[in-house]
Amino acid sequence: MSQNKSEKPSVAFVLKGYPRLSETFIAQEIRNLEKLGLGIKIISLRHPTDTARHPIHSEIEADVSYLPEYLHEEKSRVSKAWLKARCLPGYSKAFRAFLKDYKRDKTRNRIRRFGQACVLATELPDSIERIHFHFLHTPASVTRYAAIMRKLPWSGSAHAKDIWTIPDWEKQEKMAEMGWLSTCTAYGAAHLRELSPDPEKVHLIYHGLDLARFDHFDRKENDFDGSTTEKTVTLVSVGRLVKKKGYDDLLNALAKLPKDLHWKLIQVGGGTLEEKLKSQAKNLGLSDKIDWLGAQPQEKVLEEIRKADAFVLASKVVEDGDRDGLPNVLMEAQSQGLAVVSTNISAIPELIVDGKNGLLAEAEDADNLSEKLLKIITSPKQRYKMGQAGEKRVREEFDADHCITRLAECFNLDHTSLK
Repeated sequence: MSQNKSEKPSVAFVLKGYPRLSETFIAQEIRNLEKLGLGIKIISLRHPTDTARHPIHSEIEADVSYLPEYLHEEKSRVSKAWLKARCLPGYSKAFRAFLKDYKRDKTRNRIRRFGQACVLATELPDSIERIHFHFLHTPASVTRYAAIMRKLPWSGSAHAKDIWTIPDWEKQEKMAEMGWLSTCTAYGAAHLRELSPDPEKVHLIYHGLDLARFDHFDRKENDFDGSTTEKTVTLVSVGRLVKKKGYDDLLNALAKLPKDLHWKLIQVGGGTLEEKLKSQAKNLGLSDKIDWLGAQPQEKVLEEIRKADAFVLASKVVEDGDRDGLPNVLMEAQSQGLAVVSTNISAIPELIVDGKNGLLAEAEDADNLSEKLLKIITSPKQRYKMGQAGEKRVREEFDADHCITRLAECFNLDHTSLK
């Protein structure tokens, strides 16, 4: 792995991929920790796939290195790392931990995690004092094996899919070994504390929103209620086109709205279900009412949020347990005074109180979601009032500068210097 010789990072951050448009919250956290004086080296398990970048990615000072995405693609590098790793003080213990895991999870991915860990452990600069992961599944496994090999302390952050799609035994054993774990929702924290041998290791730390990037927008109240073409209501949704975001449910709900109601939807975000969802929209007769913008950088997302009249995200729990935690896009929308319609799963009710600062529908219930959408479209005064209440709550309770202080304490940083 390459290293900027002028940098002396003290903590390696292991990420699944970097940079990623969908993980602004991680970039925001890294930048804020840098401002507090933490030396960071980013280790990514995958190369970036997004063609665009958020402005914050250019502000991050950390050097970035990439592990072999697939072991067979860099055989020489992996082989050399394995030979070197066998001489590390904790290799035998790490290998035993891997074998124990492999007996319960006989997958190629498990083998790849150990191979990546060998590369990480042998190429990690001596200046690294701790390894910290984001996501409790693959990045945590690579971190764990490498940290054992190097006899380094390790910690991490858990979010959504990683909490709900790995077995309890894996969560329990990782939490028993790591120094501490942060997670971004009370919903997730309660689950992890119930499983953890030491519940005090689990810290609830919301991501919060960098309000310097989402400054106040002077949203004007309007009388758009969908009654005429001139009063068309613009809905915006930001999310990856994957199952847990519930876009199939959203399309079904939109199709149930009165045919003479005037609305349009702007969807921002790409994903594996793009063609399937566009086909569904066509079959439902909605194609001419929806603009699919694909993945966009943060400034474009903000532009669309400011132009819209309401925001919608129909999150749900899918078959393998995957689900959202507390999507940052909901806070981003509310920070701009935009009324929000979402679903009552996971940690979303920790942000949105139904009828006060937004509307919550039952997940996977197209009829109920359609009712909520009809209400938000046809009630401009209530829509404006909920948008104002949402912005007030985000700015008072979810400011990233406040949220970062608890994480800074975990890293033993002086958080009073954050500007």
